[in-house]
Amino acid sequence: MGTITSANSQFTLTIPALGINQAPIQGYAADDAFTQEAFEVTETRMGVDGTLSAGYTPNPKKLTVVLQPDSPSIPIFDQWIAGMEQAQEALEASAFITVPSIGKAFAFTTGWLRNVVKMPSGKKVLEPQSYTIEWQDIDAVPI
Repeated sequence: MGTITSANSQFTLTIPALGINQAPIQGYAADDAFTQEAFEVTETRMGVDGTLSAGYTPNPKKLTVVLQPDSPSIPIFDQWIAGMEQAQEALEASAFITVPSIGKAFAFTTGWLRNVVKMPSGKKVLEPQSYTIEWQDIDAVPI
């Protein structure tokens, strides 16, 4: 029987406008690495007669990446933020996460950086920093 470790996962990020191509994301937080939030795929309406109707609705898919404050990947996110501030434009990204323990990879397309924690909180030790990216699509593929 296999394992479910995330320790051997690999995450790469591409931001074409900045010339960043498959940059490895490393230095995850101890308890969090990346989290894909639940998203709605169906809109439902209950009629006054009690009949439930439904329809598919596309929605963005949020992925939060949590990095230790000494992660070598924080400069990639800093560059992404600075590039957007300088251009005064959102800069699109794509990503790929490979998770060998479950035999899957995930392709992320048309992503936009939405929320950031740019500075670590100062406590006993510095706290992790998080970055939330909204994606148009996330596709799972076997590896």
